[in-house]
Amino acid sequence: MSKSFFQFKQFLIHQDKCAMKVCTDACILGAYADAENAQQILDIGTGTGLLSLMLAQRTSAHIDAVEIDTDAYSQAVNNITNSKFSKQIEVYHTSVQTFSREFSASIKPTYDLIISNPPFYQQSLQSPDVQTNKALHATTLTFEDLTAAVITLLNANGQFVVLLPPFETQQLTDIAQKKALYLSKKLLIQHNSQKTVFRIISTFQKNPVSDYQEDTLVIHETAHQTYTDKFQKLLRDYYIIF
Repeated sequence: MSKSFFQFKQFLIHQDKCAMKVCTDACILGAYADAENAQQILDIGTGTGLLSLMLAQRTSAHIDAVEIDTDAYSQAVNNITNSKFSKQIEVYHTSVQTFSREFSASIKPTYDLIISNPPFYQQSLQSPDVQTNKALHATTLTFEDLTAAVITLLNANGQFVVLLPPFETQQLTDIAQKKALYLSKKLLIQHNSQKTVFRIISTFQKNPVSDYQEDTLVIHETAHQTYTDKFQKLLRDYYIIF
């Protein structure tokens, strides 16, 4: 059974109401995404609010977080409200499709960074649990819809950073390429060096690139459960065990 909360160095995540719990790969996404020059950030499918809080910890940016599930929205609001970063983050209880339509009719500035750990099962057997389906299955957010929203919401020099399994990464990349959203970086994530890649963090931009940069992050040393130096360096500002 998952813990009902997860303590980070500068904030606490309660997760008992969310289908998507705090996981290592999501933490890697929050720590890895390049937010150095971002002033306006959008978190699509915020869940517990984890990514928004991780980004708020290391930036002065204003962060909008979108969440469609009612319980997850409530939990994100609670986690953010009870953190010292609450003034930086605003949570919206809506789909990103609706948010994008309403946004395009407003005078708000576009985003320097859009980050997402989206539902990724496109066509697969669903769980009987409705909340789990929303979190894991792309029934409420297809890759086509996600790409369309990003193109509307991302500014000309912004970056879209997304976490997916390898097969779904290729699906999204193919869709994005057709819509003039170009892959610029990939981070391949392995449990250890003997395991296959199980997640990829991809960075997209509107400006064309001749080729993308690729890097690998191994979480554990091969022979035991010790975290690699590279992983520890990335998560040191967040994990209380480092």
